Amino acid sequence: MLRYLILVVQNSLTPAILMALLFVGAAKKGGILQKRLVQGCVVGMVLALILAVLRRTTALINRGYWNLWILAVGIITGILFILLYGNLGKTKFPRYYPPVFGWVSFILIGALCFYTLPTLFLYPTEFVLAGETIFSTDFLFKLIGYGAGVVISLLIGTGIFKVGISLSPRLVGVLLSMALIVNMISQATTMIQFLLARRMIPMIRWLFRLIVAAAEYNMVLVYLLMGISFSLPLVLWIQSLRPPQGYKNPAERRKMKATMRNHRRWVGVVAVGYGVSIFILTGLKAYSEREVTLSPAENMEIQGDEILIPLEQVQDGHLHRFAYMSSDNTEVRFIVIKKNEVAYGVGLDACDICGATGYYERKDEVICRLCDVVMNRSTIGFKGGCNPVPLLYTTRSGNMIIAIAHLENERHRFK
Repeated sequence: MLRYLILVVQNSLTPAILMALLFVGAAKKGGILQKRLVQGCVVGMVLALILAVLRRTTALINRGYWNLWILAVGIITGILFILLYGNLGKTKFPRYYPPVFGWVSFILIGALCFYTLPTLFLYPTEFVLAGETIFSTDFLFKLIGYGAGVVISLLIGTGIFKVGISLSPRLVGVLLSMALIVNMISQATTMIQFLLARRMIPMIRWLFRLIVAAAEYNMVLVYLLMGISFSLPLVLWIQSLRPPQGYKNPAERRKMKATMRNHRRWVGVVAVGYGVSIFILTGLKAYSEREVTLSPAENMEIQGDEILIPLEQVQDGHLHRFAYMSSDNTEVRFIVIKKNEVAYGVGLDACDICGATGYYERKDEVICRLCDVVMNRSTIGFKGGCNPVPLLYTTRSGNMIIAIAHLENERHRFK
């Protein structure tokens, strides 16, 4: 639950803020701009859904190269949007200015949706592990976390739009330009990081250090974007504290006061939304990523080329961890848990997705230490998803027997 709440807020907050500011700016400019933004949103969402399906069902999509081109388009159209929003060319080319501005806006918001939404669309496909159904508490908790994250971002975006509509076009334009610049810096950092990793540009030391620092403090740009956009509700809140002026009669005065109260409510929505988001991205994230210490390895007996574990040692239904030192001094860990009266779940303390991070027990549930996914006990010992890599075993004379050769073959996973 917490994992998907954090991931959704982290990945949807920036596009929600930018889209809200873009629609506020379009409302101030009027004309065909709003229509093009809506069209761009729809096209971007459809393309994002198609890309998500292709990424899920085929191996045709190289995510890195797709993102590279999408980000490049986003940066170019972002620069053009800022220049056109400042009325560049409006007087010299009055005939071409509205359609060009409209199509630049269309591409800009379409690229924003196309880049951010595929990941959000794919999260629900991770909810159900192999052997599980949607009718489980684990699926419900993941769905609640995902939905809560979406609702928080939507409320923040709606709140920013509501408060921005009531403010001056000049202030909106300045803050919108600043927000786009911050986002373009983040996009450029991602592009350069990809190009350096693929050796498509030379490995310059100062550039590498800069990108490493930017990747380490990438959330600073998100907080900066939040600070820029929060200027809108802050200004509106200050304005709403002033007594109504210029009214012609008591009824008009009451209407103005009601409008100010409504403004303060939306300011409160944005403030609470940002407060909750910051708590999620700091406190909850630190809590969910806290280091979990694996339980120590238990005793076992080695006879020849076999490992013997007394069945009575693993009868309690809890997770038991064992470790074998391989021929090249690699510690190969494996786990055993009794699933029911006749079956045991036996597997490496590693999986094909998360590697050798290990599993731990929390409230009678087996949890992957890296991704916090709850294992379905009935599927432990079977291949698939985040399940432990299966390990063959037999029983004989009241002991569980595991061939050392199987552990030797899997030692590469723990190096």
